[in-house]
Amino acid sequence: MFRALLIPCALLLLMPAGCTTTPRSYDYETVFMAQRVNMVLSSWHMAADNGLYEFYFDQMTDDAVFLGTDASERWTKQEFMEYAREPFSDGNGWTYEQVEYHVAFNDKRDTAWVDEILENEKYGTMRGTAVLVLDGEDWKIAHYSLTFLIPNEKAGDVVELIAED
Repeated sequence: MFRALLIPCALLLLMPAGCTTTPRSYDYETVFMAQRVNMVLSSWHMAADNGLYEFYFDQMTDDAVFLGTDASERWTKQEFMEYAREPFSDGNGWTYEQVEYHVAFNDKRDTAWVDEILENEKYGTMRGTAVLVLDGEDWKIAHYSLTFLIPNEKAGDVVELIAED
């Protein structure tokens, strides 16, 4: 009995502060799956922070797509691996701290949609959105998009600034 409670309790302790989940129902299995999905993304961000190249990319499906903040940044997993090789080479990649998290599942619970709020020292508050798929017993990132959050009252100025290019 104690062992059965140990893993879920440990996962709850590892979830970031301020993290929330929004599963369709609050049954034990759905909450546990939401925690597992969050663990994949949390460990993915941790791997980037520590330059753990192989671990980072092992969290992604072979046909994964990563969308960066620039319009030109639509990378297949292979392209993204090439891009990340240099930043990860010194044991540091990039740091995005997860501060808020939401997940939803399809009815079969083999696909998860995630949106998260992230903090970055250089870029401030950002949003990451992801699609994860269940691959056997493991959740894998199939699609990830990173975006800047622009307050509505500043959007016009940002659009003008971008148009200057």
